[in-house]
Amino acid sequence: MLKAGVIGAGHLGKIHLKLLNQSTNYELIGFHDADPEASKKISSEFGYQCFASIDELISACDVVDVVTPTLFHFDCAKKVLEAGKHLFIEKPITKTVEEAEIIRELAKKNSLRGQVGQVERFNPAFTAVNQQIENPMFIETHRLAEFNPRGTDVSVVLDLMIHDIDAILSVVKSKVKSVTANGVSVISKTPDIANARIEFENGCVANLTASRISLKNMRKARFFQKDAYISVDFLEKKSEVVKMKDAPEKPDEFAMILTNAEGVKKQIYFENPQIDPNNAILDELDAFANAINTNTTPVVSLAQGTEALRVAMQVIENFKII
Repeated sequence: MLKAGVIGAGHLGKIHLKLLNQSTNYELIGFHDADPEASKKISSEFGYQCFASIDELISACDVVDVVTPTLFHFDCAKKVLEAGKHLFIEKPITKTVEEAEIIRELAKKNSLRGQVGQVERFNPAFTAVNQQIENPMFIETHRLAEFNPRGTDVSVVLDLMIHDIDAILSVVKSKVKSVTANGVSVISKTPDIANARIEFENGCVANLTASRISLKNMRKARFFQKDAYISVDFLEKKSEVVKMKDAPEKPDEFAMILTNAEGVKKQIYFENPQIDPNNAILDELDAFANAINTNTTPVVSLAQGTEALRVAMQVIENFKII
């Protein structure tokens, strides 16, 4: 079992602590948090060992899970990798691309594994269909959330939209050609609502919308490709695949047939893949343990986390603030 520790015991950090403690792949060593009073309370309530310093925690572990606010990601990650320990780090990987590149190089130099916490990659609604997403040419995503001041230390792009950016980059096998974006600041100093259009060199276009001041929660993505439409509801954990194939000469009387302007007939097939319930955070932590044990590339590597951040920063840099 890998000895694991957590830096940052806030809302998400406590979830990671609980799941690492449950996992059969890790032995939870303990945690460090900058708030001594909160640390005492957590330690007393759950029995997790509290370390007085980050360095003490790191030295006792094989793997360190960084779940601090984004502003502290770089300093913590640097300490972890310089100490020769494997790194799991929440999204976004760091607050700047330059910092992310340094983290990547440190991991490579020290032959260490690193994974970024892009949890939607492990959402069962996405994993049920991602192998069927082949060369999508138009993608539309909506990620809407009710206001929560906990995430406002960063832009809505780094807080919410980056989930969809990462998912899109994982299925579009092409480089980003251009980015345009609009943002509106309603409550926070940074935009609370954002829309981005990402064009890829292969012609694919992705239209992304994110809001953290919505009246309802929504996390949906739609992928359009030749002869297929695939929808993913990350929140409700549902997927649908709609495919079109050449219609048979004698279709079933209940078959849905479309005829185009050239007279070509296509039959529409609907598929609702089986969704196997899971705990996506536990799955991503266990997947990282597997990558370490088998010396393979993590599902969401530091390189992929860096590219998601790079595109997110392009969105922010191209904002037309309204």
